[in-house]
Amino acid sequence: MTTIAKVFGDVNKQFINGVWKEGSSRTRAAIVDPYDNSVLTEVVLASKEDVDEAYHTAKEAQEKWSGTPKEEKVRVIERAMSILEENKAEVIDMLIRESGSSTLKATIEVKAALGIMNEAKTFPNRMEPVKISSPVPGKENHIYRKAAGVVGIIAPFNFPFHLSMRSIAPAIATGNAVVHKPDLQTAISGGAIIAKIFELAGLPKGVLNVLITNSAEIGNSFIQHPIPRVISFTGSTPAGRKVGSIAGENLKRAALELGGNNPFIVLKDADLKQAVNAAAFGGFLHQGQICMSINRILVHRNVHDKFVELLVAKLSKIPYGDPKNPEVIIGPIINEKHIQEILSLVKTAKAEGATVALEGKRVGNVLTPIVLTNVSNNSTIAQTEIFGPAVSIIAYDSEEEVLKLANDTEFGLSSAVFTSNLEKGIEFAQKIESGMTHVNDQTVNDEPEAPFGGEKSSGLGRYNGEWALEEFTTMKWISVQREDRQYPF
Repeated sequence: MTTIAKVFGDVNKQFINGVWKEGSSRTRAAIVDPYDNSVLTEVVLASKEDVDEAYHTAKEAQEKWSGTPKEEKVRVIERAMSILEENKAEVIDMLIRESGSSTLKATIEVKAALGIMNEAKTFPNRMEPVKISSPVPGKENHIYRKAAGVVGIIAPFNFPFHLSMRSIAPAIATGNAVVHKPDLQTAISGGAIIAKIFELAGLPKGVLNVLITNSAEIGNSFIQHPIPRVISFTGSTPAGRKVGSIAGENLKRAALELGGNNPFIVLKDADLKQAVNAAAFGGFLHQGQICMSINRILVHRNVHDKFVELLVAKLSKIPYGDPKNPEVIIGPIINEKHIQEILSLVKTAKAEGATVALEGKRVGNVLTPIVLTNVSNNSTIAQTEIFGPAVSIIAYDSEEEVLKLANDTEFGLSSAVFTSNLEKGIEFAQKIESGMTHVNDQTVNDEPEAPFGGEKSSGLGRYNGEWALEEFTTMKWISVQREDRQYPF
């Protein structure tokens, strides 16, 4: 068995051009366990000079990697998958300790990462040139799919391993080189450990570089740098607007997966028991710290009270506490600042007229589930991405009304609708303004072959499958005039 990292200290450095080294910044930062605030490791942060070195290294490596036979690209990804499979338990443990993931959530995350790696390994064989016809006599048109070049990737703290791999594996598979910046709070499971996996898999030096740092240290240099042609960002909408604006000013392509305010709609003919089970999972997996988590539950007034009763009963029994206990489902919030933001939103909701069906409580860094009822769709909490273990329940009277309520938000990432009439559910789903809608399921879904992304303020572009292929490649048209062409002058 290949051991990818015996302790956190094995990979608590920058990874540039195949070398593990300290950052050149003067700043040292601690990475902590969000459950008890214990220090897992310390890192000397990367500086602007490290950013510049990483990008130049990537540019040089990319030219050779792009021309590497497709069979070798596939073999590297397959070896990386084998190394991950051998070390799943260790990666899961890292996610539990660094991101506060439950065993269930961490296991789901590793499985999702393996899924996108398995999809990405098909990409080198999906980049064959094609011929298209021409109206010009004697002309041949050849269309070539080529790597975009160097890709800069910025990933969040919540699903750090998968949401990093979701861009890294497709980018590498399509012949790009990568400079990756994980969230500092989860820099090991979100970046360094991925670099170690690909290093052991034989990926050539410089094709993947990982920088552990933050915006206070490097400013906008990661996005503004002239070398990367694509910036892939997953994070909040305010941060995404900034990333997209800077990328646009510098004529870079931006793939942005941003925040959500995801509606979960219960029509009056829904199976309430199954809808409650789905709402509990979709609203409270990883303490609601998922871009796709359910924010608003819209329930027909005829079944509202029964739904609330069943949901509160279920959530009251969910185990919470230290995620190192494999029975725990609700673990810690990532940091104190975010705990206060969630509590402030709930306090504001109460002041604006919401009633509390399940109070929830703070136990150390853990917040137990909170259920609010009598919520107005134009209230602060209903129009804000909560990103925590709280849901708002809104009653409605007609399907026309609930569709307007569901769409009355700046966000449009994921959504769900429960009904016993599947054809009606599909028809209803098409009217919801979101990139993804799930009929008789919850909002937290991600499959490697299906397009993942949002509408409105929830982002630009799509990840996974052929859509990721589009994000990380560019097209070149080469025409060949095989017969003398007759020109008009």
